Amino acid sequence: MNTQETIGLFDKYVIANYGRLARVIVRGEGCYLYDADGNKILDMFPGWAVSAIGHCHPKVVEALRKQAGELLHIDNTFYSEPQGELAKLLSERAFGGKCFFCNSGAEANEAALKLARLHTREGKYKFITAEGSFHGRTFAAMTATAQPKHHEGLLPLLPGFVYVPFNDVEAMKKVFSDEVAAVMVEPIQGEGGINLGDAEYLRAIRRLCDESGALLIFDEVTTGVGRTGKWFAYQHYDVEPDILTMAKALGGGTAIGAMMATEEVAASLVPGKHATTFGGNALLCAAAVATIKAIEEEGMLENAVRLGQYTMDKLRQLKQKHSMIDSVRGVGLMIGVQLNSSGSGIVDRCLENGLRINCTQGTVLRFMPAMIATESQIDQAVEILDSVLSESE
Repeated sequence: MNTQETIGLFDKYVIANYGRLARVIVRGEGCYLYDADGNKILDMFPGWAVSAIGHCHPKVVEALRKQAGELLHIDNTFYSEPQGELAKLLSERAFGGKCFFCNSGAEANEAALKLARLHTREGKYKFITAEGSFHGRTFAAMTATAQPKHHEGLLPLLPGFVYVPFNDVEAMKKVFSDEVAAVMVEPIQGEGGINLGDAEYLRAIRRLCDESGALLIFDEVTTGVGRTGKWFAYQHYDVEPDILTMAKALGGGTAIGAMMATEEVAASLVPGKHATTFGGNALLCAAAVATIKAIEEEGMLENAVRLGQYTMDKLRQLKQKHSMIDSVRGVGLMIGVQLNSSGSGIVDRCLENGLRINCTQGTVLRFMPAMIATESQIDQAVEILDSVLSESE
């Protein structure tokens, strides 16, 4: 089947709710994608940051093969070894909490919101989230997402959600009350434009929650599991949440999400209050276990720190050359290049030249390479971007 035949199948049978690139990807390996026409693409935004240890990492592939021959799925009325092992690995690398497993980041955030209501009980029903946030596409997660463009055509939203400017402590204080069940915030906003949380802002939220009996939820669907050079981004700030959500990088390219809560808070999620059929299945938990072990064994956290700084240095050198670049910001391998004009055409031209990056909020180019990337691959990516920017100016 050639490229046009595959695209024809999508045109005829698949709902067109994605703005797709006219490439049919047939294989991925490490930091590269290969399309049906034989083109090799350097992927600096692998699977929307899902393939954070590279495409088809050998340890994940082997774990999937082994587990697939033993047990694919069993319902959650039984115990399975991979789920128990994964929960232990995550708990030890975070704040010692207990885990609930699901299939995506949106589901993890839905579970977090439900748990916050369950734990704080009657009278506490409000949620505070930050402008520019992104928490998912399901209804509660979408309502928590404080960006009007994601709400168009879907009003009215769920009641009880309050939005405040990101990093604005005074605005947060003004809307806080005894009715607040939880504050949900990304330590670093991803889809919102790689906006870094301020340490004092996050500490202030922690204090406000403690004083009022509200919970602090950190959405680390994008930042979690090594992306920023630590297991979780909150560890850069020395502020611990009551509830933590994660997904993208967790499965090494497979679809798994998780919510972690302190032991006290987790006790409120009793049988019958929340569940999932597929969450925590043996196959994907085995992949996630292999992912965590690979990150640790191969020093990927350290590489994310070192390579992240290297990448930002290289991109800042481009800023001196191209007036189209306003600034470069990021932590670890979660990097944004702020442009002075639209970046969508830049993304398209980069792809034509063999580089995959992303543009969010219209003007922020996102570089989120796999944690196995090398300096030479970063050099290649920056050279392509340099050439494309030169053609555009």
